[in-house]
Amino acid sequence: MPTLFTKIVAGEIPAHKILEDDKYLAFLDLRPVNPGHTLVIPKQEVDYIFDIEDELLKGLVVFAKKIAKAIGKAFPCKKVGIMVAGIEVPHAHVHLIPINSVGDLSFSRAKAATQEELAQAAQKIRENL
Repeated sequence: MPTLFTKIVAGEIPAHKILEDDKYLAFLDLRPVNPGHTLVIPKQEVDYIFDIEDELLKGLVVFAKKIAKAIGKAFPCKKVGIMVAGIEVPHAHVHLIPINSVGDLSFSRAKAATQEELAQAAQKIRENL
């Protein structure tokens, strides 16, 4: 059964896409920990990140690096943190979150964003790619 993320890749569910190529997709998290919180996924549906074939995993990190640099420019912060939890959606993904402290990586801080807030955040990041 296709995951939520597979449905986003297929265009069946809308998302605020940041960047996409034939293997990877970056889009905003609907419940950001901080503005600019972006998810980066391989389009290939694999549940556990460490089950991804090595070359695809390497490419995922390189793709995420480009997005992280744009997030850091769009949302000034000390660093763009990266987190892999992989529990809530059975499709491998990394979270890129602008942070100023380790505490900023806590998902307890996440809250729903409006479509307008997401659209503005996505535009700011795309402008910095």
